[in-house]
Amino acid sequence: MDHFDYRNGVLHAEDVSIADIARRVGTPFYCYSTATLVRHYTVFTEALRAAGLDATVCYALKANPNVAVVRTLAGLGAGADVVSEGELRQALAAGIPPARIVFSGVGKTRRELEFAVAKGIMQINVESEPELERLSEVASLRGVRMPIALRVNPDVDAGTHEKITTGKKENKFGIEWTRAHEVYRRARDLPGVEVVGVACHIGSQLTDIRPFRDAFLRVRDLVAILRADGFDIRRIDLGGGLGVPYEGETPPPPSDYARAIADTLGDLGCRIMLEPGRLLVGNAGILVSRVTYVKEGATRTFVILDGAMNDLMRPALYDAHHAIQPVVQPAAGTPLSPVDVVGPVCETGDTFARQRPLAPVRPGDLVVFRTAGAYGAAMASTYNSRPLVPEVLVNGDRFAVVRERPTYEDMLALESLPDWLS
Repeated sequence: MDHFDYRNGVLHAEDVSIADIARRVGTPFYCYSTATLVRHYTVFTEALRAAGLDATVCYALKANPNVAVVRTLAGLGAGADVVSEGELRQALAAGIPPARIVFSGVGKTRRELEFAVAKGIMQINVESEPELERLSEVASLRGVRMPIALRVNPDVDAGTHEKITTGKKENKFGIEWTRAHEVYRRARDLPGVEVVGVACHIGSQLTDIRPFRDAFLRVRDLVAILRADGFDIRRIDLGGGLGVPYEGETPPPPSDYARAIADTLGDLGCRIMLEPGRLLVGNAGILVSRVTYVKEGATRTFVILDGAMNDLMRPALYDAHHAIQPVVQPAAGTPLSPVDVVGPVCETGDTFARQRPLAPVRPGDLVVFRTAGAYGAAMASTYNSRPLVPEVLVNGDRFAVVRERPTYEDMLALESLPDWLS
């Protein structure tokens, strides 16, 4: 469920007309709904409580790191899962206390580890032996022992897109399942780390509970082995990955997900840590764009927008589907025609949809891409020297621009000529 619907024939975000925002902000832009963020977080956390889980929810900033979005979730009690120093800084700027921040990611630099240790965050999820050694050295120099979990790769196929699966042995993530116990023993001997848990994350946009259960059972086995060897395992970090509906998918509800955790891990006496991202913000955001031209080609009709692949990368990167609808509601019974919806970037890949049945549109009309709150603005670029799109947050009958559209002067100010060219 989200809070984008037609009122008097015009699409609204909560109580604000999308057309009104477009007039004031220009297009393209992202728009997020506070009510949807609140609802998704509440449904997720209530499901965990109903299952009797002692759980900490750390929002995965990689889905959408906008500080206003993060602050909204922080106000509801969310912690943060970050994968870079930049995301860590944004989490702190949004008001998330260090004691509720987990640092994940396969390629943490020394500088990033130093910053995380200095800030005293809750936990670092270590993904390799070289990272383990480096972190111990960094923490030792500060005279501290950093709480860690080792991210274990359980070799479980998540059944999702090959570019967002992370739990198979050929993926770059985590420590191989068969070597996990050996690496844990090495960690115990290092002076700068304190082993507190096990971490596992098998992928994104999962629509079946079974792979989760398979991974959780492997984690359970590992916890038993480690405890038998004297490790005080008191946290289990299960990552995120629960999917959202883009094109008719029926992901399991959070209640089924919570029940799977409780059934497999609930009796271990561990704090469960979860890192939802897309689940919380995906349906809470839309991308709004304006039709520039309708071009009749030799074999098909092209609807050319002012939004492009640099604004919303998922269709070009993953062949991802986003529902597209006009801001002005078509009359009942309006016939649909197949069109290619494309952007202005000089790439054939700048195509949002091929032969998508849509109601007729004209130049100047507004359209929206649904379920664009996750990995939309977060993955945007300035390709073709196009400014990053602004982001807008709606709350009831109010809205605010929470990231401005940079001017061309702003963009050029970041560049300089060397002395031999100036």
